Amino acid sequence: MAEQYILIQSAPLKAFAKSMLMGAGVAVDRAELVAQSLLEANLRGVDSHGVQLLNFYIEHMAMGCMNLTTNGRIVTESGGTMTYDADNGIGQVISDICCDHTIRLAKANGMALVSVRHSNHFGAAAFWSQKIARAGLIGMSFCNATPLVPPWQGKEPRFGTNPICMAMPGAPETGWLLDMATTTVAMGKIFKANFSGDPTIPAGWAFDSDGVPTTDTQKAVKGMPMPLGGYKGYGLALMVEILVGVLSGGSMSTEVGGVRIRTRPMSCGQAFIGIDVERFMPLDEFNARMDKLVGLAKDTPPAPGYTEVLVAGEPEWRSLRKRRVQGIPLSKGVWQQLGKTASLVKVTPPEVADIEYQG
Repeated sequence: MAEQYILIQSAPLKAFAKSMLMGAGVAVDRAELVAQSLLEANLRGVDSHGVQLLNFYIEHMAMGCMNLTTNGRIVTESGGTMTYDADNGIGQVISDICCDHTIRLAKANGMALVSVRHSNHFGAAAFWSQKIARAGLIGMSFCNATPLVPPWQGKEPRFGTNPICMAMPGAPETGWLLDMATTTVAMGKIFKANFSGDPTIPAGWAFDSDGVPTTDTQKAVKGMPMPLGGYKGYGLALMVEILVGVLSGGSMSTEVGGVRIRTRPMSCGQAFIGIDVERFMPLDEFNARMDKLVGLAKDTPPAPGYTEVLVAGEPEWRSLRKRRVQGIPLSKGVWQQLGKTASLVKVTPPEVADIEYQG
C-alpha cells in the first residue's frame, strides 16, 4: 500500500513556515528568508532539508540556543579571504550575508573564501551555492553539523553529514548542481522515514548504536549514518571540517551541537567559495563548454535497467517544475509533527488534501 501523504501548494506552505518562525520570535524579513530556503528544498524534492526542519529549528529557538537578532561580524578580511563570526545567529541570515561577501570578494579578487564560525543550520547547501552562482560565479558551500557519523572503522560519532555543494553560473533551474552529504544519505532522510512511520530504510544508509549496519528505522534513528563510500566519505567529511572548523577558528567535531545535542548552541561552521569565471573566459564560452561536458555524459548509452543517463541536479529540477504546478507532497507523519510544533507557537496549519503518493 502506498504511504499516505498530504498535498499542499507552495504559497500556503511558505506562508505557514513563515508564520511559525514569526510565532517563535523571528523578525518578518528573517522568517521570509528561512521559509524560502526550506520551501525551495521541498520544491526540488529534497524534503529532508525542507519544512520538516522547522521542528528542530523552533525547538532550538524555544530553548534559547539561538540568537534571533544578530547579524554576526567580520573577524578578518584580507584579499579574497574572510573569517566571519556568526555570533550564534540564524544560519540562513548569516549565510545570506556571507554569500554577499563572497560575491563581493570574488568579483574584486577573482576568487574568494569566506569561513564562518559559531553559526546554526543553514538548510540545504544548494540554496547558497545557487545564490553565488546567480552572480556569474562558480559557487561552492560547505558546513559541518551535529556529530552523528563515526570515522571509518570507528563506532562512536565524530563528524556531521558535512555536505559539499557546487553550482554553475548560467540557467538557474537547469544547470549542473551537485549537493551531496559525505554520508550515504543526509540524516534528514532517516528522520523523515521515522516521522513517516516507515519500519525500515534501505541497506547502506545507517549503523545501529553499536556500529553494526542496520535497516531498522528505529535503530538507525538511535544510531549513526554511514560514511559515503566508507573511508572516502570519511576523508571528505574531514576535508569539510578543515574548511569550516579548523580554518574559521570555530567548533569542530564533537564540539558542534544541533539536531541530537539540543541543550547548547549548534555552533557549526560554514564556508563559501566564489570563483569568477570571467577571469578565465567569457561567461558564454564557459556555459557552452559546460553544455558540451554535460552532453558528453548524457549521450552515454544507458546501462541495462536504465532509460537515460542523468547528471547532478537534473532530478531536482524535474521535481521543481512538477511540484510548482501540482503541489508539494509531505508525508502525514511529517505534517502531523509540524502541526504539533505549530501549536506551540500558536499557528494554525492550512487546509490540505490527502493523497496517495508514490515517492
